[in-house]
Amino acid sequence: MPVPSKAVVAHGGGPTAVINASLAGLVRGVRASGGLVFGAPGGIPGLLAGRFADLSAHGDELWNEIALAPGSALGSSRQPLLDGDCERIVEQFRRQEIRRFFYTGGNGSMGTALRVERCARAAGYELQVIGIPKTIDNDLMETDHSPGYASTARFFACAARDAGEDNRSLPSPICILEVLGRNAGWIAAATALARRHQDDAPHLILLPESRLSLDAIATAAERIYRRLGRVFIAVCEGQRDERGQPFGADVDRPGSLAHELASNLGHTLARALTAKLGLRARAEKPGLVGRSCGLFVTLADRQGALLCGQAAAEAAAAGATGVMTALRRDSSEPYAASVFLAPLERVAGLERLLPADFIASDGSDVTPAFLDYLSPLTGPIPAWPRLPGF
Repeated sequence: MPVPSKAVVAHGGGPTAVINASLAGLVRGVRASGGLVFGAPGGIPGLLAGRFADLSAHGDELWNEIALAPGSALGSSRQPLLDGDCERIVEQFRRQEIRRFFYTGGNGSMGTALRVERCARAAGYELQVIGIPKTIDNDLMETDHSPGYASTARFFACAARDAGEDNRSLPSPICILEVLGRNAGWIAAATALARRHQDDAPHLILLPESRLSLDAIATAAERIYRRLGRVFIAVCEGQRDERGQPFGADVDRPGSLAHELASNLGHTLARALTAKLGLRARAEKPGLVGRSCGLFVTLADRQGALLCGQAAAEAAAAGATGVMTALRRDSSEPYAASVFLAPLERVAGLERLLPADFIASDGSDVTPAFLDYLSPLTGPIPAWPRLPGF
């Protein structure tokens, strides 16, 4: 009787509301092929310590429930690989006869997966390495979208819609919604789905791909205020001015190419606009609630995550290595997607920014082409009714 193949799965980077759907899809897929799959608690620390928990032992009932839960059932980590760490991980795999490694994450995690695959090859150890896409930032190359993005996009579109209604009811001269995202404006752009009427929020959408000066933002905000008596601005937390600076905001983890980020961008921008325009401004920051709120998970997002996990198991059974499962859009109406395999070299450490044809010519809005791309992933964002004459 053949010995079942043994696999390990780990999660890297920030969790999403659908990462556990990918995990459930993977576990089911591995079990269907007769293999065993173990989980590394906490990501990189679990891999380095060789702490692998048997996931195959749990039945379908639990996995059906896990698939619906936000966060990461395995835990996760942003811990980088230090010198010698790849060799330690491969040695742990060798000791426990692990022949398949699945790593779920974004572009940084795909870089980690690629390093482990190359390290095993250099050590002469036969190891299949397959990446599973996950990031709310939607900045992974190759794939139509990244599992986790659509649900976060829907959350922030609804946040802009509802906070916009509050702003319309009792106008605060300037209201700023700080949106998740580092170098790519995919989530900030999604707030455009909140609009149904000409005066609906957001009135300005600031995108990292379009670096506007404080003067340019203030001029646009003042123009809108004169017309409507209020201004609602959606801004990405990674926004920079024309000099590449975060408007004077405090920077967390300065000097880190992967993790440097302003910690109070919205608040700082609000204070700067108040000083420049003499108008009261306030900032709202939902923060991590936006990536973890299970109530906003979209059907396309969860199904895509499941597909990527299942396809990773199938790819391993077919002998693939050095690849990431990726989504191909087959149809927008109705939305349908299939999975293909993308080489890790074409994903690792690379960022997919908003393309130019998704950004309005003035740099502070999106185009209809972007809405056509996003709407099938989020589903419609219903508008609230209005009393006639109000």
